Amino acid sequence: MKPTRFIDSANCAIEGILYTARTQKHMRNHFLAALVVLIATLFLHVTALEFILLTLSVSFVLFAELMNTAVEVVVDLVSPEYHPLAKIAKDTAAGAVLVAAIGTAVMGYLILSHYIFPVYKEMLGMIGTPTEMGTLVSILIVVIVVIIIKTRTSRGTPLQGGLPSGHAALAFSIATSVSLNTKDPMVSILTIALATMVSHSRLLLNIHSLREVVLGALTGTGITLAVLLLFKVAG
Repeated sequence: MKPTRFIDSANCAIEGILYTARTQKHMRNHFLAALVVLIATLFLHVTALEFILLTLSVSFVLFAELMNTAVEVVVDLVSPEYHPLAKIAKDTAAGAVLVAAIGTAVMGYLILSHYIFPVYKEMLGMIGTPTEMGTLVSILIVVIVVIIIKTRTSRGTPLQGGLPSGHAALAFSIATSVSLNTKDPMVSILTIALATMVSHSRLLLNIHSLREVVLGALTGTGITLAVLLLFKVAG
């Protein structure tokens, strides 16, 4: 029955939000991202206008996810069995969430990058500029260490599976080297994003577990940082 009191309507709305957060992993991720953004605004001291724009963007993503869940529930109610039109309805609703998320990401980048990038660039500058030889040696050491670890664990093959993920280690080693050589925050973020995509592909292909990928990423990043810092000190 349709609620007649405002408090009853509010309770129904809250129940819908709680149901979505409880059943939809993406909604929980959106809430977590919103929490991170809100905390960041406090530390970065953004302007009132920037805070309003960020709040509207985050609210739009949450709204789109709520509508997506509503569409999915209605489609399942009307068409419990598979139907091409039901798939189109669900895919379109999910596409709306993706569009909203991309728009919010762009808005967040345009606002927060002005506060974060200068600090990030300063941190990269504090490490110093590695030598060309140091960059090459660090990548080779990462490859050798991965091979040694794979030999000791006797899991998978040299190019597929095993602990740690060689693809993740090498990808993050290169991303670390590029970040320190360019000292450009945008280039650094893009290369790290690319390394993350390479690592994620190993999970999608069921070649590595999450533990193996994370260990590979840490191995590549840690060894590269250590070698480049040593070369900087030696120089």
